[in-house]
Amino acid sequence: MLHITPNAIKELKRLVSNQAEADQKNLRIGIKGGGCSGLSYLLDFDATTDADTVLNFEGLEVIVNKAHALYLQGIELEFAEGLNNRGFTFNNPNAKETCGCGSSFAV
Repeated sequence: MLHITPNAIKELKRLVSNQAEADQKNLRIGIKGGGCSGLSYLLDFDATTDADTVLNFEGLEVIVNKAHALYLQGIELEFAEGLNNRGFTFNNPNAKETCGCGSSFAV
């Protein structure tokens, strides 16, 4: 359903390990309404619910709302460490339209 590159897995594991134990939540990947193209990507820490599926990527547990799975099909999450471009990017082959900044899409 979803592919996370080795660089992204490494950075996500680092972020998870830096999370305070009192705030220990799971890493969530999903979508939400909004953005100039209609839908925006979601990458956050959150509590697991009954509506979630738990995925494992090289020991990294990620929660995804089952209703979001259709929109995340085939998406690749990448992490870049360059001088001009540092951060996570979502590569979505199913997007019919994207905004200029790449943070929202339409299907």
